[in-house]
Amino acid sequence: MFFYIIVGTFLLDQTTKTVVQMLMYRGESIPVVPPVFYFTYIMNPGAAFGFLAYQTHVFIIVTVLLIAGMLLGYRKIPPDRVLLRSGMGMIVGGALGNLADRLRYGLVVDFLDLRVWPVFNVADTAIVIGAGFLIWEILMDTGKKGNKESEI
Repeated sequence: MFFYIIVGTFLLDQTTKTVVQMLMYRGESIPVVPPVFYFTYIMNPGAAFGFLAYQTHVFIIVTVLLIAGMLLGYRKIPPDRVLLRSGMGMIVGGALGNLADRLRYGLVVDFLDLRVWPVFNVADTAIVIGAGFLIWEILMDTGKKGNKESEI
């Protein structure tokens, strides 16, 4: 399931970016649910909030290390930890989606615009949701360990 999530996330991200690039001009903004949600096509030179703009080589190295670490760590996760494995798959798939953009363009295609947050994409969404799953699993696991210790 882990690898299906990676591939599915990557394909969804790349497909949506391709559609945006085919149907929109860079800088164009299309209202979807005004004034809350727009499709706004931009090319992001950095990370979140434009952090470390044009440091493509740094992002590529960090992403490759993150993906390698996740793939190595995944093998140690018990099969019954579905949420943890799913979260890791979403993070890897999202990281691969943005890595593909950086390798191809030196920038990342972004298009989801909530107007109160920087423009983002499907890969970013998958990374955030995946990280949320990891945090949830860690907190739940810590809670279980805390309950066992108090019973002793």
